[in-house]
Amino acid sequence: MKWIAGLLLCGMLTGLPAAAASRGIGYGQGTQVDGNNCPIGALEFDAQYEKYGAYATTPDKNRIILTFDQGYENGYTAQILDTLAEKHVTAVFFLTGDYAAKESALVQRMIDEGHMLGNHGMTHAALPTLDDAAAREEISALHDFVIEKYGYTMQYFRFPCGEYSEETLQTAQSLGYKTMFWSFAYVDWLTDKQPEPAQALEKLKDAAHGGEILLLHSVSATNAEILGDLIDELRAQGYTI
Repeated sequence: MKWIAGLLLCGMLTGLPAAAASRGIGYGQGTQVDGNNCPIGALEFDAQYEKYGAYATTPDKNRIILTFDQGYENGYTAQILDTLAEKHVTAVFFLTGDYAAKESALVQRMIDEGHMLGNHGMTHAALPTLDDAAAREEISALHDFVIEKYGYTMQYFRFPCGEYSEETLQTAQSLGYKTMFWSFAYVDWLTDKQPEPAQALEKLKDAAHGGEILLLHSVSATNAEILGDLIDELRAQGYTI
């Protein structure tokens, strides 16, 4: 299936600040941080592309935004939603078309419990590899589907695999979207090679920074296990989640 190929491609591209296609750039926040522990690559991205409504951090430096990419269901999203409800936290869930079509109960629960839905592309295609008409369709087809099925209007787009170009940033903006990248992510999407929970929690805690947009994948058993402790740890550091 096309979206599976896209997820596999993401595994190769995430975190690599290099050209990913003839017109594309593979986003990565890099490892260098400023005095506030914020990745310099994310701040440089904001400075360069905020004119297109594209952001890798939030300007509220007391805040951390939790985001989850929803490529397919692996049995952990309900647990994640339970934890978010218990901790009184809302998150952003970026849906693919396949997820929006198949997982209606979970998507409706996200809406009912006050979470935000984001657009992750109808087929999870890398937009810079498409012509302009196809790139527009990749965004607008899912946008229209979610309105029709759920009565919900999405406002934020996340580029599949973090692969973008200046042209496609403009395309998303022209369709009324702001683009949300991230300022921290880790390798959590390999379902047969999950990070050890204690080490993952320490990594996420040590990477915390004001204005962080944290990218997590809901297919991760580790994320589902540590989410409650992570929220507690981040709040203990003084952040609003």
